[in-house]
Amino acid sequence: MDQFIVKPLFGEGPIHWYTPTNATLWMALTVLAIVALLVWGTRGRAVVPTRTQSVAELAYGFVHKMVVDVTGKDGLKYFPYIFTLFLFIVFANFLGLLPKSFSTTSHVAVTAVLALLVFCTVTAIGFIKHGAHFLELFWVSSAPLGLRPVLAVIEVISYFVRPLSHSIRLVGNVMAGHAVIKVFAAFAAVAVISPLSIVAISAMYGLEVLVSFIQAYVFTILTCVYLRDALHPHH
Repeated sequence: MDQFIVKPLFGEGPIHWYTPTNATLWMALTVLAIVALLVWGTRGRAVVPTRTQSVAELAYGFVHKMVVDVTGKDGLKYFPYIFTLFLFIVFANFLGLLPKSFSTTSHVAVTAVLALLVFCTVTAIGFIKHGAHFLELFWVSSAPLGLRPVLAVIEVISYFVRPLSHSIRLVGNVMAGHAVIKVFAAFAAVAVISPLSIVAISAMYGLEVLVSFIQAYVFTILTCVYLRDALHPHH
């Protein structure tokens, strides 16, 4: 579909790593939207907050509580990274719902980079903090001795599958929602079913607004779970 095609912003031709595209444009707009919320929206720091400041404070408190609940206070030092992840994904998802926009999180190239960064970061934290003892994450000491080698293999496989599932879950949900809206929109030109098509589009759009937030939440809380495993690898 046209809405998922990465195109150069200027002219035609092949796309190189340095070529400005619609994807880079909307990622830049995502960053600007985050800056507008957290910098411009909270510049007054009023005791009685404005609506924009309230949204920024709610987002901050929401992710802060998530990090503490899942990882404990040990994970708070990594809060800025997790908060940045959440805001980038949720703003990218919401901006992707605007007419004529480009949904960057509908491309696995974007979500895979985010997931790999999480995977590499938590793995590095685990080894830096615990050294070789981090490998105890794969050894289920509470299981019967005969089952432990089998469970260790399963744990290793599930650990290295994390980046794939982490990225595919986000891109799959975002792409599927946009594709369904596109299908419903194709029927809008048919006079007989046009009203039904418009109702379906409106309902699906409302669902996508909810999905945009939920998928950002799921990506973030899984990041917290992986971080908890790195901080506390003992079963």
